[in-house]
Amino acid sequence: MNALTALTYVLPHRLLSSLARRLAYSQNRVLKQWLIDTVARKFGVDLSEAAQPDRTAYPTFNAFFTRALRPDARTPDADPNALLMPADGRISQCGAIEHGRIFQAKGQSFTAAELLGSVADAAPFQEGVFATVYLSPRDYHRVHMPWTGTLRETVHVPGRLFSVGTDAVASVPRLFARNERLVCHFDTDFGPMVQVMVGALLVSGVETVWSGVEIPAYGDAVSRKDWRDKGITLERFAEMARFNYGSTVITLLPRGVAALDPGLAAETPVRLGQRLALRG
Repeated sequence: MNALTALTYVLPHRLLSSLARRLAYSQNRVLKQWLIDTVARKFGVDLSEAAQPDRTAYPTFNAFFTRALRPDARTPDADPNALLMPADGRISQCGAIEHGRIFQAKGQSFTAAELLGSVADAAPFQEGVFATVYLSPRDYHRVHMPWTGTLRETVHVPGRLFSVGTDAVASVPRLFARNERLVCHFDTDFGPMVQVMVGALLVSGVETVWSGVEIPAYGDAVSRKDWRDKGITLERFAEMARFNYGSTVITLLPRGVAALDPGLAAETPVRLGQRLALRG
């Protein structure tokens, strides 16, 4: 564990994330442009794919960070039986959920029940498959649907805000099951599907297309929202949510539904819309 990861155990994580949020939404022209230019330069952000390629045109740093892409910048896999990668980034880990456990890194794992905040919610995924995608600061920060689904429930699970960088993932036990997260349950034509939006240090919010800002507000107890009577159906490849700053999305699929694409492995760079898995 490096010094920065060790420091995150004692940092005032919510205070730091709240301050980061204030900076992200600041309309001070000098400050917002300095933030945009610094991140674009340091992380090599490619604005040629953005709907707005002029970095000076964004009113806030958050507007730049959550920028839309050109309509032709990403396309879904042409096979109608392909479940799609939900985001740009890289695979942190992917594979089978073995005896209810999800592999994290280097001997670290956590249970699906810990991640979802419920033993009952985890039951359909006990021997299913998962894919964990890390979004770096250079990536497109909107998360899309792997498959068409109707929103059933969201669960806001409060927690820490550890970094989700490589060292932290390798050294912080049960990291993704400890960080604050929004669990999104969908019903599909093959059964349940879950998308977990995992917060991280300095990630100042998660927003969904159906209700806006979900994180913050911070809380100390698990909170559930039932959406079954709202008729919210999102099509395959449609935008679902977005991160304010980089983080991680975890997709869970039930047993026997689909086989993960064999070309996927830890550290594999991925793009929104490419094949995640193929229906069986």
